[in-house]
Amino acid sequence: MDAKKLAQLCRDFADNKKAENIAVLDVRKLSSVTDFFVIATGTSQPHLRAIVEEITSRLRDEHDLRPARAEGATGGMWVVLDYFDVIVHVMHTETRARYDLEGLWGDAKPVKTAKPKKKKPAAKK
Repeated sequence: MDAKKLAQLCRDFADNKKAENIAVLDVRKLSSVTDFFVIATGTSQPHLRAIVEEITSRLRDEHDLRPARAEGATGGMWVVLDYFDVIVHVMHTETRARYDLEGLWGDAKPVKTAKPKKKKPAAKK
């Protein structure tokens, strides 16, 4: 699967569980380790677990993809899922503010994600 598509899927799956402030960063020109970062915020430990579970289970069940490595306890404040070309960071609000990955990778291009357009109701005649 294309790395950009994988990053967008991870973003969508995090959004399914109401992750906050989801960012996708293109780090291809800045890193030899990965192509994209997906950064998402959870507001509590159960919320973090739900986000991580949604991403890992949907990628496993629908695309036969498993992270090469998962770091950080799901009961912790920061979980990292390594899908080689895409690294997903699911962080608690305070942890995200403290480590400021977007600031650290400030030269990375944010990836715009297209939200499905809502259909306008048909005009009544």
